[in-house]
Amino acid sequence: MTKAEAPDRLHRRPLSRIVLPYAMLSPAVLVTLAIVFFPMVQAVWMSLHDYVLFRPNAFDFVGLKNFRAALNDEVFWISLRHTVIWMAATIPAQLLLGLVTALLLNQPFPWRPLARALIIIPWALPSVVIALMWVWIYDSNYGIANELLLRVGLIQRAIPWLANPDTALAAIILTLTWQGFPFFAVMILAGLQSIPRSYYEAASIDGASPWRQFWHITLPGVSGVIVTAVLLRTIWVANSFDVIFVMTGGGPGYATHTLPLYAFIKARTNLDFGYGSAIATLFTLMLMVIVLLYLRRTGKAVQ
Repeated sequence: MTKAEAPDRLHRRPLSRIVLPYAMLSPAVLVTLAIVFFPMVQAVWMSLHDYVLFRPNAFDFVGLKNFRAALNDEVFWISLRHTVIWMAATIPAQLLLGLVTALLLNQPFPWRPLARALIIIPWALPSVVIALMWVWIYDSNYGIANELLLRVGLIQRAIPWLANPDTALAAIILTLTWQGFPFFAVMILAGLQSIPRSYYEAASIDGASPWRQFWHITLPGVSGVIVTAVLLRTIWVANSFDVIFVMTGGGPGYATHTLPLYAFIKARTNLDFGYGSAIATLFTLMLMVIVLLYLRRTGKAVQ
């Protein structure tokens, strides 16, 4: 077949073969539109209205009033600061712990399959179960955290970890780090197993140290996996508030308020869906900017 005949042959493909891919994708597209994009558009539209369920018949268009109120709301900025701290501390900690765990699980040792199965438990447990478990661990009366620290002499008296504004956010960050690091461990372990062993054998023959092998073979080999995992965890951690809600409810005071939790509380507790939707919309825009900047930087780095 000549090059001139190739386009004609493509144009002569049966219509069914052209339509089939779109027909197979259409159910997934329709479901995504129904459960993702339609609620997003509805939330943006609601944010432009004064909609409080105490006045169910009132749905007054107020334009950007809710957004201006949010930007002038002190609790909004407190929640934003906590959200930044929450993401900046949790994601690198999960990545580092997951990387170390993956490197250990990639080494041959007895009961390695069992260890690989057990490491996924924190990720597999429901968030509510994890939150309740860590509430017990942090309890100032009978929690195991205070008991261990008292026994080794690091503290002199029990600390109310979740009731103290100075320690509550850090305690929750530790909880989410423990919950999320298996995701990084599993993803990076899969990337490690895709690196040919011959690379390490050749590096050893050339006299490369383990650190140089890690830096020049392991990290480049799993860089794509790390980029994807960090992006996914950034989105998930940023939108996560279930652990905080169960453990502290955002308290004490506003010590553990994050923007997703604040939007939820405004809509659920105050029944102010217009203002809650405005907070959620602002946070979505901020998160989109972070994701786009991250993709641009990592795209250049990978190239």
